[in-house]
Amino acid sequence: MDDAALARSAALIGAARLSASPVPDLPDQPAYIEHGYAMQAALHRYFRDQTGSTLAGWKIGATTASMQDYLGVDGPAYGRVMAKNVHSNGTALAASDFCNPGIECEIGMRIDSNAGYAPYTSDTIGDIVGSVFPAIEIVENRYGDFLARGTPTLIADDFFHKACVLGDESPDWQNIDLAAVAGRTLIGGDEKGSGTGAEVLGHPFEALAWLANTLAEHGKRLTAGQIVLTGSVAPVIWIENETAKAEIALDGLGRVSVELT
Repeated sequence: MDDAALARSAALIGAARLSASPVPDLPDQPAYIEHGYAMQAALHRYFRDQTGSTLAGWKIGATTASMQDYLGVDGPAYGRVMAKNVHSNGTALAASDFCNPGIECEIGMRIDSNAGYAPYTSDTIGDIVGSVFPAIEIVENRYGDFLARGTPTLIADDFFHKACVLGDESPDWQNIDLAAVAGRTLIGGDEKGSGTGAEVLGHPFEALAWLANTLAEHGKRLTAGQIVLTGSVAPVIWIENETAKAEIALDGLGRVSVELT
């Protein structure tokens, strides 16, 4: 796809995201994974131009077998997180700013030092992690039948990402077995889903290593200060009511909540 085609479709996706509307059919739909990531980069150039926001970090999607089955994909994918879409614990957000929102229960990480380009493993990636924290990722179904759109289009649109809410950071994460961390998603105080860190590719560091290595293949890298959402330990919970209070609890890491008003 040429730059003009990427920009045309990216602008349509971006306008839908900013107006909390469904993504229309794209005149130039990406057919390949590499086209999806190229369109994602164009999308974030559009966001920078429209909002002045900058890149805060990354999200990793489809890191559990259940999510891969649900989405019809055979591996993870990454998306970008813009600073204007990062919120603090307990924040209230207007429900009208979201299009068919869902809640994901995530183990988040803050990068402490720039990643290199050499391949990382789950045993070595912890060297660049400064802290770990509970996080809510707010996703959206902006497509209706998202399976019909295809994986490259989902990648172009940051794999359902819309916003995130971050809890308190734990700098002594080395004392926590992240694979064993149990997480729960509560809507209106009622538990709707649960899982453990082991659901995320066996260990959240496997997901982080995958991201670092994939970004390196794409000529990019994780940098100090960026956040990473490593993937939901529990199934996505779609919000059926117009307003709701959502909370996630991760054993040993704490709780984080958001209210859609």
